[in-house]
Parts: sequence; structure tokens; C-alpha cells
Amino acid sequence: MINIPDVNLGIVAVSRDCFPSSMAATRRQRVVKKYAEKYGHLYECPVVVTNENDMLKAIDDVHSHGVNALVVFLGNFGPETAETLLAKWFNGPIMFVAAAEENIGVLAADRGDAYCGMLNCSYNLDLRNLKGYIPSYPVGTADSVAQMIAEFMPIARAVLGLKSLKVISFGPRPQDFLACNAPIKNLFDLGVEIEENSELDLLVEYHKHADDSRIPAKIQEMTDELGKGNLMAKILPKLAQYELTLMDIYETHRGSCRYAIFANKCWPAFQTEFGFVPCYVNSRLTAMGIPVSCEVDIYGALSEYIGTCISDQSVTLLDINNTVPSDLYEQEIKDNHPYRLNETFMGFHCGNTPICRIKNGAMKYQLIMHRGLEPDKEPDITRGTLEGDIIDGPITLFRLQSTPDSHLKAYVAEGEVLPAATHSFGSIGVFAVPEMERFYRNVLLAKHYPHHSAVAFGHWGKTLFSVFQYLGVADIAYNQPKELPYQGENPFN
Repeated sequence: MINIPDVNLGIVAVSRDCFPSSMAATRRQRVVKKYAEKYGHLYECPVVVTNENDMLKAIDDVHSHGVNALVVFLGNFGPETAETLLAKWFNGPIMFVAAAEENIGVLAADRGDAYCGMLNCSYNLDLRNLKGYIPSYPVGTADSVAQMIAEFMPIARAVLGLKSLKVISFGPRPQDFLACNAPIKNLFDLGVEIEENSELDLLVEYHKHADDSRIPAKIQEMTDELGKGNLMAKILPKLAQYELTLMDIYETHRGSCRYAIFANKCWPAFQTEFGFVPCYVNSRLTAMGIPVSCEVDIYGALSEYIGTCISDQSVTLLDINNTVPSDLYEQEIKDNHPYRLNETFMGFHCGNTPICRIKNGAMKYQLIMHRGLEPDKEPDITRGTLEGDIIDGPITLFRLQSTPDSHLKAYVAEGEVLPAATHSFGSIGVFAVPEMERFYRNVLLAKHYPHHSAVAFGHWGKTLFSVFQYLGVADIAYNQPKELPYQGENPFN
């Protein structure tokens, strides 16, 4: 992945002045040792923070060692003011955890009371309007605190990525695709920049690359990747030219940002003017860590990027598209998987999913566009899709979205892609999510989400939920179990 941050974690111990600072230092050392044994490097700040002056020394120390994500460790009750001011002065993702009492022996005189101190820490963060990640249960032994820090790593990576991200868009949304429209104000609230361009700007840049000397090497790269799936080799020169265009824009348009993603127009004028569909190129950039969303879906691209950061893997963006026919369900799913028919659906897009995420990926043409743009003739300008059934396994559906009045909302739902043949076209899979029909009605429909959903491969619900909380998203929905009704859900269903 070329487009996500490297996280350099550091830990600072804090100690209330009526407790020995050696207690916090010793407990910090144990955490660092456990983390090193299981997860890797964790910079150990030697300063134990007991007051504001110590806090400033600790900030200087971690900054001088390149720390960009910080763990504040309450080795005992902790100094409320100094420990929470670390969140103000650090200016990066920060988490707060606390030490549990080790054994009976410490209770007589060496008790740390960090369980109590976390309450005051949380109160003071809110009092100062400061953000900090607090795990589900933030008090633990050295071993469990080390695990909490490991779980913080992908959260920190996503937060760091958003703080230096630019969304580069080309073209307005296609007609009748208002569903993917949303105000951009929340992007700036998150620290994300946006550069909006016309698709004509993209066409001009594409034509500038017509004789690019790198095209033959790029064609060979695509040929090697597609292998037996290279069914339309004659379209590769145009696709190679387009990929080089986007990569050069990525390099030259980031400006003050370190990272960039794309939200691009992809139909209908795209085919007639560029002479291909861009799906395969979109899939390749997404596999590199540079998501390219379809249909100028800005928040879709942003969601994909968050998924890339937290998983450190390629993701995709799909339509929550169509129902699974009952005969397919009866033949391939009913007796093999614990899902009802209405808990299944098909996730689809024209051909934008990375080849590593689909079975027997092949270069084809966009069937629906072909019917409208060049009927009754061999596919030409509709070539360029990467098609195949999506690999089976655990997935997480999610999306960060702005409401029309500029409030952030999000959803997260874990499920899986089933090993059932789709018998269809595009990048497509048979998806299953527990209680999907209720989630569909009471979240996707009731909360007015668009049809595009980001898909992370693996179960990342816990991490995504925590990222959205850290970002200040108040409305985070999920697929609730049947014994837990949604607000407004008809109780007589």
C-alpha cells in the first residue's frame, strides 16, 4: 500500500503527585516489554508526567523521536490536568489506558487506583473538548494493555490518513445519481481537502499522455496481471494511458497533502469520449491503496480509504444491488449456510474490484452500457471491466456519509461472501449479513443511505466503529440482532 501512513507509536506514563512515579514507570516498562514480545516496536518515553512542565517535556521527547500516535498510560490515579493536556499538545491520534492492580500484595500499600483515575481523565477530556480513544474496557494488566495498543494501531493509521488526505474528483455525478451527492463541509471538518474538477480536465490530461513512453511497460504489467483473463488485449493501450494519467495527477495534485484518492465520473459521456470504461484501472489503483470511486461518489471513496487504512489491505465499493433468486438460495445456500433468504443479497459493480479479490478475473465489457451505447455490434467503447465472482470469506460493509444538512453518520455490518456462484456479470458476489432485511429497512432505507457500500475483507467492525467514534460521528448504525429492535421499528412485524 503506497498511500497510507506509517504509524510510529509511543507511550507516556502519567502519575499523580501523591503516588510514587516509580510505580507508573515500572508498570509502563512491563507494557512495553509485552508489546515488543507480541506486536513490535513501541517507543517508551522516559518522562513520567506528574505536572504540566513534565507534560511539555514529554511532548518534546515523543515529537523528537518521530512519534505520531500516542498512548497515555495511567500507571496510577494520574494527574487530571497534565494527562489530558497531552491530547491538546500532541496534535495526533491519542489513546488513554490504565493499569489494573497486579495481585493481592499491592493492595496493602502499593495500590494504584487507576480504575478511579480513568473516570476523572474521561471527565477532563470532555471538559476541555478534547478527543481521545478509550478502549471498550481500558483498564488491564500489561498483557491486556499491550493488546489494546495493538488494536489502536489501525485506528491511528486511519485518523492520520484523514488528516493529510485530498479527495480529487472529476466531473459531476451522472443524471439521476443524486443518491451519491452530499455536502463537502464535513470533509473539511475531518481535516480532508477536496479538489473538484471537470471531466474535461481529465480528458485533457489523458490526451497529453497519448505518446507516453511508459505505456508499453504498463501494458505488459496489465498483461501479466490478467493472465488468462486478458480477453480484450486491444483495449490495454488506452487503459495503460489512462492509468498513467491518474498516477501523474496523484503525484502532482496532492499539494500540501500526503495522500490522495479519486472520485471520478465513469459514464455515460466517458465511454464516447475516452473510448473505454475505466473499471479495470480503478481496480488497480484501489489495490495500490488509492481508492477510485465510481460515479463521483466522494464519501464512497472516503469510506474506501478508511477501510484501506484500518485493514492495510485492498477494499472495494459495491452497489447493494439485487436480491438472491429463491432457486439459487434453495440450490446453493439453504442447506449449506445458516442464513435465511432475506439475509442474503448480491453486491455488484461493473468491474472495479481488485483482481486479488475475485475468482478467475477477466477483462470484459459493460453489458448494460453496451446495450445502450453500441447495440447490435461488437463491444468497443464499453470494454474495460474486470469481472468475476468475489472471493468468499468474511467481510464488513460500511459507509461514512454526510446528511444533506451536514451531519456525519455511518453504518457498520459484518457478514460474509458465500461460496455460491452468482451466474451473473460484473464484479459480484452473494453476500450474507445476519438480520439483513431489518438492517436494510431500518438503517439503509430509514436513514437514507445511498446504494454504494464500501467493503473491507475480514471482520473489521470493532475497529471501524471505534474510528467513527473517534471522528465524532454520533449516529453509528449496525445490524442489530432480532431481540434488539431499532428505534421506530414496527414491533408487530
